[in-house]
Amino acid sequence: MYTTTQPLLWIIGSSVLMCLLALVGAITFFISEKVLQRLLLPLVALSAGSLLGGAFFHMIPESIEKTGTDISVYLYVVIGFTFFLLIEQLLHWHHCHREETACKKPQTYLILIGDGIHNFIGGIAVAGTFLIDIRLGISTWLAAAAHEVPQEIGDFGVLVHGGWSKKKALLYNLLSASTFLLGGLLTYMLSFSNWIYYLIPFAAGNFIYIGASDLIPEVNKHKNFSNSMLHFICFCVGISILLGLRILFQD
Repeated sequence: MYTTTQPLLWIIGSSVLMCLLALVGAITFFISEKVLQRLLLPLVALSAGSLLGGAFFHMIPESIEKTGTDISVYLYVVIGFTFFLLIEQLLHWHHCHREETACKKPQTYLILIGDGIHNFIGGIAVAGTFLIDIRLGISTWLAAAAHEVPQEIGDFGVLVHGGWSKKKALLYNLLSASTFLLGGLLTYMLSFSNWIYYLIPFAAGNFIYIGASDLIPEVNKHKNFSNSMLHFICFCVGISILLGLRILFQD
Protein backbone atom coordinates (compact mmCIF):
# COMPACT_ATOMS: atom_id res chain seq x y z
CA MET A 1 0.00 0.00 0.00
CA TYR A 2 1.34 3.43 -0.99
CA THR A 3 1.48 5.89 1.92
CA THR A 4 2.72 9.46 2.30
CA THR A 5 5.68 8.25 4.36
CA GLN A 6 6.95 5.85 1.70
CA PRO A 7 8.43 8.55 -0.59
CA LEU A 8 10.28 10.08 2.37
CA LEU A 9 11.80 6.73 3.29
CA TRP A 10 12.86 6.12 -0.31
CA ILE A 11 14.29 9.64 -0.55
CA ILE A 12 16.34 9.22 2.63
CA GLY A 13 17.48 5.69 1.74
CA SER A 14 18.51 6.61 -1.81
CA SER A 15 20.32 9.72 -0.54
CA VAL A 16 22.34 7.70 1.98
CA LEU A 17 23.32 5.23 -0.75
CA MET A 18 24.33 8.10 -3.02
CA CYS A 19 26.52 9.53 -0.27
CA LEU A 20 28.20 6.14 0.15
CA LEU A 21 29.22 6.27 -3.50
CA ALA A 22 31.48 9.17 -2.53
CA LEU A 23 33.56 6.62 -0.61
CA VAL A 24 34.50 4.81 -3.81
CA GLY A 25 37.83 6.62 -3.63
CA ALA A 26 38.68 4.40 -0.65
CA ILE A 27 39.85 1.73 -3.10
CA THR A 28 43.03 3.79 -3.47
CA PHE A 29 43.88 2.96 0.16
CA PHE A 30 44.73 -0.55 -0.99
CA ILE A 31 47.14 0.35 -3.77
CA SER A 32 50.69 1.67 -3.54
CA GLU A 33 51.56 5.35 -3.78
CA LYS A 34 53.54 4.67 -6.97
CA VAL A 35 50.54 3.06 -8.65
CA LEU A 36 48.27 5.85 -7.43
CA GLN A 37 50.54 8.49 -8.95
CA ARG A 38 50.30 6.72 -12.28
CA LEU A 39 46.50 6.71 -12.01
CA LEU A 40 46.00 10.32 -10.95
CA LEU A 41 46.13 12.11 -14.29
CA PRO A 42 44.08 9.44 -16.10
CA LEU A 43 41.50 9.90 -13.34
CA VAL A 44 41.62 13.66 -13.86
CA ALA A 45 41.01 13.11 -17.57
CA LEU A 46 38.13 10.76 -16.77
CA SER A 47 36.65 13.37 -14.46
CA ALA A 48 36.91 16.07 -17.13
CA GLY A 49 35.06 13.89 -19.62
CA SER A 50 32.40 13.02 -17.04
CA LEU A 51 31.86 16.67 -16.12
CA LEU A 52 31.47 17.77 -19.74
CA GLY A 53 29.35 14.74 -20.61
CA GLY A 54 27.09 15.37 -17.65
CA ALA A 55 26.67 19.04 -18.57
CA PHE A 56 25.97 18.54 -22.30
CA PHE A 57 24.12 15.21 -22.29
CA HIS A 58 22.14 15.41 -19.06
CA MET A 59 21.88 18.78 -17.34
CA ILE A 60 21.32 21.14 -20.27
CA PRO A 61 18.87 18.82 -22.12
CA GLU A 62 16.97 18.24 -18.87
CA SER A 63 16.65 21.97 -18.29
CA ILE A 64 15.48 22.59 -21.86
CA GLU A 65 12.92 19.80 -21.52
CA LYS A 66 11.48 21.26 -18.33
CA THR A 67 11.66 24.98 -19.10
CA GLY A 68 11.58 25.14 -22.90
CA THR A 69 14.20 26.39 -25.34
CA ASP A 70 14.06 29.96 -24.08
CA ILE A 71 17.31 31.93 -24.12
CA SER A 72 17.21 31.96 -20.31
CA VAL A 73 18.44 28.34 -20.21
CA TYR A 74 21.61 29.27 -22.08
CA LEU A 75 21.92 32.48 -20.10
CA TYR A 76 22.07 30.48 -16.87
CA VAL A 77 24.76 28.23 -18.39
CA VAL A 78 26.88 31.31 -19.11
CA ILE A 79 26.16 32.72 -15.64
CA GLY A 80 27.26 29.43 -14.08
CA PHE A 81 30.44 29.43 -16.17
CA THR A 82 31.19 33.06 -15.28
CA PHE A 83 30.44 32.50 -11.60
CA PHE A 84 33.09 29.81 -11.36
CA LEU A 85 35.56 32.02 -13.21
CA LEU A 86 34.97 34.60 -10.49
CA ILE A 87 35.30 32.00 -7.73
CA GLU A 88 38.59 30.77 -9.19
CA GLN A 89 39.94 34.31 -9.44
CA LEU A 90 39.06 34.89 -5.78
CA LEU A 91 40.66 31.60 -4.77
CA HIS A 92 43.80 32.45 -6.74
CA TRP A 93 43.95 35.82 -5.02
CA HIS A 94 43.39 34.28 -1.61
CA HIS A 95 46.20 31.78 -2.07
CA CYS A 96 48.60 33.73 -4.29
CA HIS A 97 48.32 37.44 -3.45
CA ARG A 98 51.52 37.33 -1.39
CA GLU A 99 54.84 36.42 -3.00
CA GLU A 100 55.89 34.18 -0.12
CA THR A 101 52.68 32.20 -0.25
CA ALA A 102 52.75 28.91 -2.16
CA CYS A 103 50.06 29.04 -4.83
CA LYS A 104 47.65 26.15 -4.28
CA LYS A 105 45.50 24.72 -7.02
CA PRO A 106 41.96 26.07 -6.65
CA GLN A 107 40.30 23.38 -8.79
CA THR A 108 40.12 21.17 -5.70
CA TYR A 109 37.75 23.63 -4.05
CA LEU A 110 35.88 24.20 -7.31
CA ILE A 111 35.33 20.47 -7.68
CA LEU A 112 33.77 20.31 -4.22
CA ILE A 113 31.56 23.37 -4.81
CA GLY A 114 30.47 22.05 -8.20
CA ASP A 115 29.80 18.60 -6.77
CA GLY A 116 27.80 20.11 -3.92
CA ILE A 117 25.60 22.02 -6.37
CA HIS A 118 25.28 19.03 -8.66
CA ASN A 119 24.39 16.64 -5.83
CA PHE A 120 21.88 19.13 -4.41
CA ILE A 121 20.13 19.34 -7.79
CA GLY A 122 20.34 15.56 -8.16
CA GLY A 123 18.66 15.15 -4.79
CA ILE A 124 15.85 17.45 -5.91
CA ALA A 125 15.36 15.60 -9.19
CA VAL A 126 15.37 12.12 -7.65
CA ALA A 127 13.11 13.14 -4.76
CA GLY A 128 10.65 14.68 -7.22
CA THR A 129 10.36 11.40 -9.13
CA PHE A 130 9.89 9.42 -5.90
CA LEU A 131 7.00 11.73 -5.03
CA ILE A 132 5.38 10.84 -8.36
CA ASP A 133 6.03 7.08 -8.47
CA ILE A 134 8.38 4.79 -6.54
CA ARG A 135 9.36 2.77 -9.61
CA LEU A 136 10.16 5.95 -11.53
CA GLY A 137 12.21 7.14 -8.57
CA ILE A 138 14.21 3.91 -8.49
CA SER A 139 15.04 4.08 -12.21
CA THR A 140 16.02 7.76 -11.87
CA TRP A 141 18.26 6.98 -8.91
CA LEU A 142 19.98 4.16 -10.83
CA ALA A 143 20.72 6.55 -13.68
CA ALA A 144 22.09 9.15 -11.25
CA ALA A 145 24.17 6.54 -9.42
CA ALA A 146 25.69 5.24 -12.64
CA HIS A 147 26.49 8.85 -13.49
CA GLU A 148 28.23 9.42 -10.14
CA VAL A 149 30.56 6.41 -10.03
CA PRO A 150 33.08 7.51 -12.70
CA GLN A 151 32.79 11.13 -11.59
CA GLU A 152 33.50 10.39 -7.91
CA ILE A 153 36.56 8.30 -8.77
CA GLY A 154 37.84 11.07 -11.02
CA ASP A 155 37.09 13.79 -8.46
CA PHE A 156 38.98 11.89 -5.79
CA GLY A 157 41.93 11.75 -8.14
CA VAL A 158 41.67 15.51 -8.72
CA LEU A 159 41.71 16.24 -4.98
CA VAL A 160 44.73 14.01 -4.34
CA HIS A 161 46.48 15.45 -7.40
CA GLY A 162 45.83 18.90 -5.91
CA GLY A 163 47.86 17.97 -2.84
CA TRP A 164 45.18 16.68 -0.47
CA SER A 165 45.70 13.59 1.67
CA LYS A 166 43.56 10.55 0.86
CA LYS A 167 41.63 10.80 4.14
CA LYS A 168 40.92 14.51 3.68
CA ALA A 169 39.82 13.98 0.07
CA LEU A 170 37.51 11.15 1.11
CA LEU A 171 35.96 13.14 3.97
CA TYR A 172 35.31 16.25 1.89
CA ASN A 173 33.95 14.16 -0.98
CA LEU A 174 31.50 12.64 1.50
CA LEU A 175 30.49 16.05 2.84
CA SER A 176 29.96 17.32 -0.70
CA ALA A 177 27.79 14.29 -1.48
CA SER A 178 25.61 14.98 1.58
CA THR A 179 23.95 17.87 -0.27
CA PHE A 180 22.07 15.18 -2.20
CA LEU A 181 20.14 14.41 0.99
CA LEU A 182 19.61 18.13 1.62
CA GLY A 183 18.07 18.59 -1.82
CA GLY A 184 15.85 15.54 -1.37
CA LEU A 185 14.53 16.64 2.02
CA LEU A 186 13.95 20.19 0.80
CA THR A 187 11.91 18.85 -2.11
CA TYR A 188 9.83 16.68 0.19
CA MET A 189 9.11 19.52 2.63
CA LEU A 190 8.44 22.32 0.16
CA SER A 191 7.12 20.28 -2.79
CA PHE A 192 8.63 20.36 -6.24
CA SER A 193 8.77 23.66 -8.14
CA ASN A 194 9.73 24.39 -11.76
CA TRP A 195 12.02 27.26 -10.80
CA ILE A 196 14.54 24.78 -9.46
CA TYR A 197 15.33 23.63 -13.00
CA TYR A 198 17.13 26.90 -13.62
CA LEU A 199 19.77 25.68 -11.18
CA ILE A 200 20.54 22.85 -13.59
CA PRO A 201 21.97 25.00 -16.43
CA PHE A 202 23.75 27.10 -13.80
CA ALA A 203 25.46 23.95 -12.48
CA ALA A 204 26.13 22.84 -16.07
CA GLY A 205 28.07 26.06 -16.60
CA ASN A 206 30.06 25.24 -13.47
CA PHE A 207 30.91 21.80 -14.78
CA ILE A 208 31.89 23.07 -18.22
CA TYR A 209 34.24 25.60 -16.67
CA ILE A 210 35.89 23.10 -14.31
CA GLY A 211 36.29 20.43 -16.99
CA ALA A 212 37.52 22.69 -19.78
CA SER A 213 39.44 25.37 -17.91
CA ASP A 214 40.98 23.51 -14.97
CA LEU A 215 41.14 19.78 -15.61
CA ILE A 216 41.94 19.49 -19.32
CA PRO A 217 44.99 21.79 -19.02
CA GLU A 218 46.27 19.51 -16.24
CA VAL A 219 46.41 16.49 -18.55
CA ASN A 220 47.83 18.49 -21.49
CA LYS A 221 51.15 19.22 -19.81
CA HIS A 222 52.91 15.98 -20.77
CA LYS A 223 55.13 15.65 -23.82
CA ASN A 224 55.11 11.85 -23.73
CA PHE A 225 52.92 10.72 -26.62
CA SER A 226 51.74 7.48 -24.98
CA ASN A 227 50.67 9.33 -21.81
CA SER A 228 48.87 11.96 -23.86
CA MET A 229 46.96 9.28 -25.76
CA LEU A 230 46.08 7.52 -22.50
CA HIS A 231 44.68 10.75 -21.09
CA PHE A 232 42.74 11.39 -24.28
CA ILE A 233 41.24 7.90 -24.15
CA CYS A 234 40.25 8.36 -20.49
CA PHE A 235 38.65 11.67 -21.37
CA CYS A 236 36.67 10.03 -24.18
CA VAL A 237 35.64 7.19 -21.85
CA GLY A 238 34.23 9.71 -19.39
CA ILE A 239 32.21 11.39 -22.13
CA SER A 240 31.10 8.06 -23.62
CA ILE A 241 29.83 6.75 -20.28
CA LEU A 242 27.61 9.78 -19.81
CA LEU A 243 26.42 9.67 -23.43
CA GLY A 244 25.64 5.97 -23.05
CA LEU A 245 23.62 6.65 -19.91
CA ARG A 246 21.69 9.38 -21.71
CA ILE A 247 20.78 7.00 -24.52
CA LEU A 248 20.00 4.13 -22.15
CA PHE A 249 17.73 6.04 -19.78
CA GLN A 250 16.03 8.45 -22.14
CA ASP A 251 12.30 8.09 -22.55
